[in-house]
Amino acid sequence: MQSGGANREPSGNRQCSRVTELRQTSQSPCYVALALTLRRGHALLVGLCGLLAATAVGCGGGERQDANEDEASYDVAVVDAKFPTTQQLAERSNLEITVRNDDTETIPNVAVTLKGLNRRSDNPNLQDPNRPVFSINGVAAEIGGYQEVKLAAPEGGQTALVDTWALGKLKPGAEKTFRWRLTAVKPGPFEVTYAVAAGLGGKAKAVGPGDAQPQGAFKGTITAKAPVSRIGPDGRTVIVEQP
Repeated sequence: MQSGGANREPSGNRQCSRVTELRQTSQSPCYVALALTLRRGHALLVGLCGLLAATAVGCGGGERQDANEDEASYDVAVVDAKFPTTQQLAERSNLEITVRNDDTETIPNVAVTLKGLNRRSDNPNLQDPNRPVFSINGVAAEIGGYQEVKLAAPEGGQTALVDTWALGKLKPGAEKTFRWRLTAVKPGPFEVTYAVAAGLGGKAKAVGPGDAQPQGAFKGTITAKAPVSRIGPDGRTVIVEQP
């Protein structure tokens, strides 16, 4: 008579088969694996694009914004500069600066630098001590076929310099308007200053009367009482009522 254990599977083999079964049952469905593979591929592609972009910037892959900037001075006039001096918390407003080239030569890259959109806090516990006084609004835009949001600042004027926007060449007698759409976010007094330049490299200079750099300031107050907003009868229009 055969022993009852003669046909039994060795314990070591049983453990191996169980491990194999567990591994098989723990495998994700094919569509999950495919999604993870695509996600990893997309992350890798984004990383490679970022690396290539950084390499291009660092190695001169694209034309610098201050390339071919000659050392010269250009007569520039600020023909209009407007920004409300009295605003309310959460109120939206436009800051506009229009400049004109009064020189006989083309300005290589007319630029404006704004200061005062942020205020430095004395709180030592803040990682970033710069607190916004005005925020630049966002506008809907399609970037690469996707709906995105970009800053409502001078179109195409973003530069590598902090708080500086440039709108390119300006021919003699021509004008360009820099426009920002802002929202007041910090109540109290404010002062926003601006300065005009003829380039980003520091060689091309904008000069006004007395060979001074064209500049100015907007001083005012943001009240703590926010305007009342409601949706219009069409369900889309935002109606702002002053308190």
